Amino acid sequence: MSGAKPQEPWQWPEEYWRKVVNQVRAGRSLRPKTWKGGARCAVALSFDSDHETNELRDGGKSIGRLSWGQYGNRVGVPRILKLLDSHGIKASFYVPAVTALLHPDEQRRVIAEGHEIGIHGWIHELNSVLPFEAERELMLRSAETLEKITGKRAVGLRTPSWDFSPNTLRIEKELGLVYDSSLMADEDCYELLLDGEPTGIVEFPVEWVRDDAVYFMMNRSSSLRPYTPPTDVLDIFRRELDAAWDDGGIFQLTCHPHVIGYRSRIWILDELIRHAKSKGSVWFATHAEIVDWAKTHSA
Repeated sequence: MSGAKPQEPWQWPEEYWRKVVNQVRAGRSLRPKTWKGGARCAVALSFDSDHETNELRDGGKSIGRLSWGQYGNRVGVPRILKLLDSHGIKASFYVPAVTALLHPDEQRRVIAEGHEIGIHGWIHELNSVLPFEAERELMLRSAETLEKITGKRAVGLRTPSWDFSPNTLRIEKELGLVYDSSLMADEDCYELLLDGEPTGIVEFPVEWVRDDAVYFMMNRSSSLRPYTPPTDVLDIFRRELDAAWDDGGIFQLTCHPHVIGYRSRIWILDELIRHAKSKGSVWFATHAEIVDWAKTHSA
């Protein structure tokens, strides 16, 4: 009946809540018996190059916060690329199209140095608040913009803020993407189901516990304050890595150039890489490379 008061969740009929739950689900696990070269563990480092879009996406115009985003380009990314090069490893960078338009040379350098660039929205918008046509148009435009700037078509997408709408997977399928990296149903790669049907798209799961922003983000105008010392963050990440190695699985990490790129924090990555290498049986690779291996070598 029109005008009826919306039901509370505890009033939802089973058919309805099951439909909500089953829109996008984890399907078959894609866990390989061994990793490339016989490695015991795969290590996937990723960097979300949000830069100025963190402020722009909510309509913000703060010059101070925009300068924080520019730090990600001027200092954060170069420092990260230098570190990765010193260790001879490749990583994945997820880039909003507006970031790419503001800093095209950065994206060309990332690709030239052998790293992966994935789609990360247009202006770091929240997918869940967009109508279908707007989300689709922005995702298509983002993919085309990154390809035009880098000369390479992205095969993976990470939704901004890991915000996934009921339409996101359908649009990813239309785009022909190989994988998504926004959801959290497992620690291994898995196939995504859309309304119960396999999509062929692989999920490379993420987790807030393996994200630098939740420990270090700062906003003086709100209650958001860094609350974890860098040594403790290293301990958390290292324990995650050790457990992944013990399990023969994947250690996946998400960082942000304007967060991890400071002198007092970048050493966390350096120590983590050194610790992983000391184990002697790890494979550092991009998300796309690990997804490809998982698809072709899963049991």
